[in-house]
Amino acid sequence: MKRLIDVVLALFALLALAPVFIFVALAIVLCDGGSVVYRHRRIGQGGRTFDCYKFRSMAQDADARLQRLLATDRQARAEWEACRKLRVDPRVHAIGGFLRRSSLDELPQLVNILRGDMSLVGPRPIVAEEIVRFGPYFADYAAVRPGLTGLWQISGRSGTTYEERVALDHRYATHGSTAVDLQILLKTPLVVLRAQGSC
Repeated sequence: MKRLIDVVLALFALLALAPVFIFVALAIVLCDGGSVVYRHRRIGQGGRTFDCYKFRSMAQDADARLQRLLATDRQARAEWEACRKLRVDPRVHAIGGFLRRSSLDELPQLVNILRGDMSLVGPRPIVAEEIVRFGPYFADYAAVRPGLTGLWQISGRSGTTYEERVALDHRYATHGSTAVDLQILLKTPLVVLRAQGSC
């Protein structure tokens, strides 16, 4: 049932948001050139990896910018090691901040949902380096598909610690249900509009 709901709603969203996809793609090309969609390997259900899609919100030399910052700024390095995110991120291009605050950068993950890599609701997709931080909770995390939205996204996002994020993902993985999914889906638009805890 969950998979059927995922496919139907993802197809509807892709059709309804087609003009937004076109607008964002043109804005990225005009702002920074290069590719429109960014692909990154993430951990999915069963621990298998998949290409997670996003609209590219970072400059084309993002990795080099990050390494320069971490090599010279102790505070930024500590923030990165604690959260894997930066409040002031030098990698983000001119409209990237808006794409992240509005969560528009994550719209291409609707394709991941249709492919079966992700679900509308689930834990946040993680990279392989993060597995160790989930410790004994990873088995539960890997038992479900990661989601486009989830408990973490409606509970503060970047305003939470990494440990809180793990706890939220674990709670969903072990106590998720259709009713919980519906509550999360209903709360997500309000959180996005308020840009609460946006990256």
